[in-house]
Amino acid sequence: MEKYCRQVFYYETDKMAIVHNANYLRIFEEARLYFMDRIGVSYPLVEEAGILIPQVDAYVRYHQTLKYGDEFYVEVRLVEFNGARMKYQYEIHRASDDELTASGFTSHCFVDEEKRLPKNLKRILPEAFEKMKAAIEN
Repeated sequence: MEKYCRQVFYYETDKMAIVHNANYLRIFEEARLYFMDRIGVSYPLVEEAGILIPQVDAYVRYHQTLKYGDEFYVEVRLVEFNGARMKYQYEIHRASDDELTASGFTSHCFVDEEKRLPKNLKRILPEAFEKMKAAIEN
């Protein structure tokens, strides 16, 4: 499990100074990219091999609000991976009190630049496949 940390930016909030609901998916994406970088499978590496990673499913459950200036961390886990698809789970916590503010998941697949389904990472980027496989086993 990796923890991605930062502060809520003003532009992410609505008139009530609360993080707008759509921004949670952006935060999930930031955490996922951070996770992939940390395990050595960066998006640029994958894209250089001609592979794109579209999101095919997403879910967010809102528990508490985050407000402008709040520091938070995201616990991100790779929970499913078979080389052609992957799924991540996320928990966003306010750093000051560790309160769970949101949780959810995103699912993704691997496609080529013409967006033909599916592409298997094991055949195209075997080293990246092994790193992803190891990340799910941990």
